Amino acid sequence: MLVIDDLTVRIAGRTLIEDASVRIPDGARVGLVGRNGTGKSTLFNVIAGDHAAETGHVEMPQRWRIGRLAQEAPNGPEPLVEIVLKADRERTSLLAEAETAADPHRIADIQTRLDIGAHAAPARAAAILAGLGFSHADQQRPCAEFSGGWRMRVALAATLFAQPDLLLLDEPTNYLDLEGTLWLQDHLARYPATLIVISHDRDLLDHSVEHILALEQRTLTLWRGGYSAYEKQRAERMLLDQKAVRKQEAQRKHIQTFVDRFRAKATKARQAQSRLKMLAKIEPIAALTVDDVREIAFPAPDKLLSPPIIATDGVTVGYDGRAVLSRLTLRIDNDDRIALLGANGNGKSTFVKLVAGRLAPMQGNVTRAANLKVAYFAQHQLDELDPEASPYDHVRELMPDAPEAQVRARVGAIGFSGDAGNTPVKSLSGGEKARLLLALATFEAPHLVILDEPTNHLDIDSRAALIEAINDYPGAVILVSHDRYLLEACADRLWLVADGRVTPFDGDLDDYVKLVLSERGGRSASDKPAPQSDRAQARKAAADKRAETAPLRKRVQKAEAEIARLTKELEKIDAALADGDVFARDAGKAAALAKARADAAAALHRAEEEWLEASHAIENA
Repeated sequence: MLVIDDLTVRIAGRTLIEDASVRIPDGARVGLVGRNGTGKSTLFNVIAGDHAAETGHVEMPQRWRIGRLAQEAPNGPEPLVEIVLKADRERTSLLAEAETAADPHRIADIQTRLDIGAHAAPARAAAILAGLGFSHADQQRPCAEFSGGWRMRVALAATLFAQPDLLLLDEPTNYLDLEGTLWLQDHLARYPATLIVISHDRDLLDHSVEHILALEQRTLTLWRGGYSAYEKQRAERMLLDQKAVRKQEAQRKHIQTFVDRFRAKATKARQAQSRLKMLAKIEPIAALTVDDVREIAFPAPDKLLSPPIIATDGVTVGYDGRAVLSRLTLRIDNDDRIALLGANGNGKSTFVKLVAGRLAPMQGNVTRAANLKVAYFAQHQLDELDPEASPYDHVRELMPDAPEAQVRARVGAIGFSGDAGNTPVKSLSGGEKARLLLALATFEAPHLVILDEPTNHLDIDSRAALIEAINDYPGAVILVSHDRYLLEACADRLWLVADGRVTPFDGDLDDYVKLVLSERGGRSASDKPAPQSDRAQARKAAADKRAETAPLRKRVQKAEAEIARLTKELEKIDAALADGDVFARDAGKAAALAKARADAAAALHRAEEEWLEASHAIENA
């Protein structure tokens, strides 16, 4: 059992964890969640002994081996499979000793220990590498030949192969594509020892873990179930807490009223003092709170273009005369929500660069609608932001002739109000940089938004805000993401990028999961993908339904704006009526105010009814 007892952790004078206690059973698979910056990675450092706690302690069995993903990617001339095999230090040590041992009894002991699973190690290492996307030929290649992202996959493979007693994984999917993420999710769901994983991937947290360890308000709480179960339990707990807080506030108010009334009366002084002591003993209820998440919004284009907005006819595209994709005959329409499937290296980035106009076709034709505007977001663009410039500076570049107030308003609208707008990019968190880049990419109200791995630096709540932004946006969207939850929530068309082609996938994401796991040796290997011809029709129906509900969404937005306006108007009238002298000074004005209030209240009621009706219609649709 892993025991965390009265733990307090501070970094640079800031308290991240305070008097936290939790017990994690042997063999538990736990997802560690919390907003970015709350101290999740620091907690891992404390558990691993790399950072000292201010007070409290962490206990675990002495025999436990702790495994963590290496901070630096492996490198060198060794083949990938050898690097992974070396992660099992006991096996490596036994093999080395077997070469030099002279004592026959010791040799027999070594061979016995090697026979217990050690000789199957090469096959197990190869299976893990294959699951993470390395072909048999790749596994024999030197590690130095691979890019940093692929070498981090090798580090992950080595960590998983070592099979430590306590496995600590910090955002392990950041270097993976969707296919690698699906395999890892399946692998972690069967991990035989204790696992704690920091992740913002809801799908992984729903399918791979059985407990959620939440770090919020500087304390730790262990919840049973995956993330969806945690979210439901937490909402129920918040509701109960709010009721308890209201009840306690009413009790305190009642006692205080008694004290205020009778404190000065000699006959009631003793009772008043008794009530004061009672008031002092009432411990305030620490209710769960929810920090507001600033919304993400993509500005809508001024008008939609005649479809198709992009069409390709027999296109071949690649680099330096070498074709990567060929025979591309596809079309993209307004309001399309397309998810690109396929392992890294198959050409997804090549395709989106073609669509974005950043790569010219080698053969064939690409037809674009007149005045088409395309926004392109990719993770590598985070490095293209000027580290010394602020969000204000980046927005000012796009609005060189706009007045100061207008630029500041736009900066505030994208989430950097006040002093935050002047913060240098180098001082922003990864999530803040991603939000800034999303806003800059979509600044010109595009007709098509291309999002290539947009969630890597976003926490779960910010990912939910991104989903809302995509679903509210009236233009077309192309998604490349390893976040299955995002794809399921937003995409209604699936295109598979594989074997040098881009083709519609005949099935849904569940079918694709079965296909990936069958190819990579997951537990669903015996399941056959179940492509169904009507799936494409179902996705088209979903797109049609989105178009049908567009007027309803406009009704909702209009009603919300009217409700906000009338609420402010009522507040102003109530403030004027609160002045008791107004009736004495000007009875006519007072009567007019009273009538205006009645009219505004009636209009507010109608606006609320309109909002309810339109919202209900959307839900039914």
